Amino acid sequence: MITGNDPILLTPGPLTTSPATRQAMLRDWGSWDAAFNRMTQTVCADLVEIVHGENDYVCVPLQGSGTFAVEAAIGTLVPRQGCVLVPNNGAYCARLIRILQRLGIAYVELPLREDEPVSAAAIEDAFNRDSRITHVAQVHLETSAGLLNPLDDIAALCQRHGKSLIVDAMSSFGALPIDLRKGGIDALVSASGKCLEGVPGMGFVIVRRSVLDAAAGRSPSLALDLQDQYAYMQKTTQWRFTPPTHVLAALRCALDQFIAQGGQPARGARYMRNCAALIEGMTALGFEPFLKPAVQAPVIVTFHAPRDPAWNFADFYTAVREAGYVLYPGKLTQVETFRVGCIGAIDANELHNAVAAIGRTLACLGLSVK
Repeated sequence: MITGNDPILLTPGPLTTSPATRQAMLRDWGSWDAAFNRMTQTVCADLVEIVHGENDYVCVPLQGSGTFAVEAAIGTLVPRQGCVLVPNNGAYCARLIRILQRLGIAYVELPLREDEPVSAAAIEDAFNRDSRITHVAQVHLETSAGLLNPLDDIAALCQRHGKSLIVDAMSSFGALPIDLRKGGIDALVSASGKCLEGVPGMGFVIVRRSVLDAAAGRSPSLALDLQDQYAYMQKTTQWRFTPPTHVLAALRCALDQFIAQGGQPARGARYMRNCAALIEGMTALGFEPFLKPAVQAPVIVTFHAPRDPAWNFADFYTAVREAGYVLYPGKLTQVETFRVGCIGAIDANELHNAVAAIGRTLACLGLSVK
């Protein structure tokens, strides 16, 4: 799927993009240009449609990485007197807690192991223990390990208990099925440089219109005020501040490819094939996945580091990169690991090639996996 000599990014984003997506960034756009503003509108409409937001949800794009959009969603949508439950099974859940701490918003942490998905029962127990809880901030796919949390069950529970659910869908949006028609989700956050296969630089929040309308004047930040961003766009069709023009153009092109290729079902199926090829090949080399298959999402796979005393990730990374593939360091706190992504404009054949390169690297470095 990829041509050229650049290394393939086996990372959770930035990721390898198609030549067409890169080509889309060769044109300059004016931020007041009517064609650019129409492009913003079509991108937002398509993003809402991917998760079946229909007429109840709107998409608010925001300059910056996905974390900018997550902080904007929390700061805009959670009242100052709110209290947010955060199920924590990884680094990106922990980042939610840091955001809440910086914003001075009360929170309750539900600690979990890094290989343990949260259950609706555990969340319900937390509701019963602490009546202050008004919101849940849930990472759908915790990419520090590749762990998938049960979003549908959590959304149904929040709806039943009248709690507002904000979902960090950074690494699942576009790859895994999310249906806002089922109810229970007030806001869904993702970004351009993940499973939509655009380039990094733009986050977005798909939010229930009534929830956004009620948040006027609430954000402690000017730049990260989602409600003000949306209201200004509705009034003028323009972004409040300088937009990421090239990033948006690349995302428009990536979305055109996403739709033409069959949308979320096709994207998810390709990533599943990539993940299966990766795990099969790495297991044959002797590597052990960190997660059990039942909770492994087809986006990024964490592997235990070899037990060889000579193992050094930096050396291994450099050698694999010279062979044409960029891996990712581990992000777990308890055991030594490294990660290999399955996403981007690549197919299972590329994963077979990557595993072969890893095998040659092990031999070259004289490393034993077991």
